[in-house]
Amino acid sequence: MPKVLLINGSPHVKGCTYTALREMEKIFEENGVETEWLQVGTRNVRGCISCGKCASLGKCVFEDAVNEAAPKFEAADGVVVGSPVYYGSPNGTLLAFLDRLFYSTSFDKTMKVGAAVVSCRRAGNTASFDVLNKYFTISGMPVASSRYWNNIHGFTAEDALKDAEGLQTMRILARNMTFLIKSIALGKEAFGLPEKETKTCFTSFPDGLQ
Repeated sequence: MPKVLLINGSPHVKGCTYTALREMEKIFEENGVETEWLQVGTRNVRGCISCGKCASLGKCVFEDAVNEAAPKFEAADGVVVGSPVYYGSPNGTLLAFLDRLFYSTSFDKTMKVGAAVVSCRRAGNTASFDVLNKYFTISGMPVASSRYWNNIHGFTAEDALKDAEGLQTMRILARNMTFLIKSIALGKEAFGLPEKETKTCFTSFPDGLQ
């Protein structure tokens, strides 16, 4: 059975972000996709210190939610990252978590499906949406989309439940993500993963290039 990891980056356990992710979970359940929740916004998560220890340890040097999440992330076929908007950006705790989770895990993330979901009262949603999608696109992860940008509006969970367009966006996103996950699974069986290239360490240019 396909599996999706739902990451709630809000410190409000059952607030607007939860409401959006819960709407998606209903669709996943209807379509035979297993879900698991990670509540990150209430955790004490520090930022990356660029120590490089994860290269030798195989995990982050700090034992917290990041190392707990790593095996769940590896086992999942897709991940939905949800965040409220704070000053036009995702929640800082969530960003610290994602920085370390993506950097410290060496397993292949190619073709795991990613989706970003943001909740806001009014604005800052598209800027936050862009930030979250960058974790997927640097990791070879296809990004699931909906009919509109993946956001929901409201100051409280009750407000979010009144955002009919936002809720519909979440349902369509879950259906599209389910289709991608199942299609990729079939593609892996028939064709395998795309050919890998040896990574070029840093951006470089031939001598004399003007």
